[in-house]
Amino acid sequence: MPTSQDGPSHLLDDVARIRRSIDEPVTSAAELSARLAGIHTSFNSLDFKRYDVVAHRSAAPRIMQALFETQLALRDHVGDWHARGLVTRDGERSIRDALRVLRYAIDILGEVWIGHQRLADGEAPYRAFTGPHHNTLVAPRFAGPQSLPFRSGDVLLVRGRAHNSAAIARIGDIDSQFSHVAMVYIDPEGVHWAVEALIEDGSVILPLAHVLSHGLGRAIVFRHRDAALAQRAATIMHDRVRQSLSSTGRRILYDFTMVIDDDVRNLFCSKLVRRAYKDASEGRYLMPAFPTRLEMKNWDFPDRIGVKASKTFAPGDMELETDFDVVAEWQDYRVTSDLRLQDMVMDKLFEWMNEHNYYFRETFKIGLISLMGRASSYLSDDIKRMIESVVPKVPINMSRSAVAAIAMLHETAQPILEKLRQIEIERTRATGLPLHPREVLAHLERVREEMGDRIGYLRRV
Repeated sequence: MPTSQDGPSHLLDDVARIRRSIDEPVTSAAELSARLAGIHTSFNSLDFKRYDVVAHRSAAPRIMQALFETQLALRDHVGDWHARGLVTRDGERSIRDALRVLRYAIDILGEVWIGHQRLADGEAPYRAFTGPHHNTLVAPRFAGPQSLPFRSGDVLLVRGRAHNSAAIARIGDIDSQFSHVAMVYIDPEGVHWAVEALIEDGSVILPLAHVLSHGLGRAIVFRHRDAALAQRAATIMHDRVRQSLSSTGRRILYDFTMVIDDDVRNLFCSKLVRRAYKDASEGRYLMPAFPTRLEMKNWDFPDRIGVKASKTFAPGDMELETDFDVVAEWQDYRVTSDLRLQDMVMDKLFEWMNEHNYYFRETFKIGLISLMGRASSYLSDDIKRMIESVVPKVPINMSRSAVAAIAMLHETAQPILEKLRQIEIERTRATGLPLHPREVLAHLERVREEMGDRIGYLRRV
């Protein structure tokens, strides 16, 4: 990579060079792992100060599209590599790492493009796949003059803006940037619906427009290559959930265990998608191809929220489902900085729990939250604020310990995020660029050193 400032054409040249390395043939798993690790390192070392992107911000959309198409190229090779038995666990991790840092690079360029505007308090986020700032990046094979068309069976991979969304994205052995999936169903009248499993409501059917407008920070549309299979999957799951919501049905509650099995009484979001495609294919098509493993040494947080699985279908695993194409990816550049900081805060909290033996410890206030649940409306404003940060409403099968754990996670992460946000704002004012991830992680380690045995609701034992 260059060592002095260059213009955007040099950055595009470097992206093209890395893209060519993706397309070069490989003959062994070891060669592929080394190549992928090198690609991840190359993108992770991108420092936009070298390219003077602030002075050339008008070139940002062109570079963003080039990075997005590099993501697509990398993903397009995964099916072939996997079929040839070349994707080891290390190789898979490098693929996911490369996709993640490519997305961060696009986010930063988008933030530069809009002059680091931030979503103001009370301001509505954009509806997903809309926005005036090149928010939607469309795969060339699906590009056209009209707005993005959805199809029955499309899978939406999304990220919310709450800390529990960041926790879901980072709880596994491989970091993700997504926390939820939903299925698109288009009824015979052409009305668009989302079929999904929500923590607070279980399996539901909601207007797609509502889901796309509901506080998202990023989203991807995936489309299965077999349109008939996708249509059957969407219809099967829509009809099953609709019947469960009828006067004669039994509600499908949220499955906190994250276990992949054939029990359809309770479903988590990606298990709903898996089951739809499994039933539509009569058991021939099973997701995920690359499952997430839950291999943490410290199980304090997963135990508290009810996780029982050692291997699961996490929302982010959709990224490597090679029978699906990426149609388009969307992000709101007014909130991507916070999402990036949230990711790194959550990385460090889980790392500290694993490596330094931090555990959550409840207080009287947390006990009130976990016990009172819906009755929190009768409590103080402080208690109401905390319960609203957990879930909009507490489902009947959410344990007291899960409510407490998510509340403690939020209250631990939020003050750290606020400090990082202020540092980032000062940096962008001074330089026009956000903090490099290396700087964020170094700052977080200083936080741990300064706070010692007590970090929010975490206590070292």
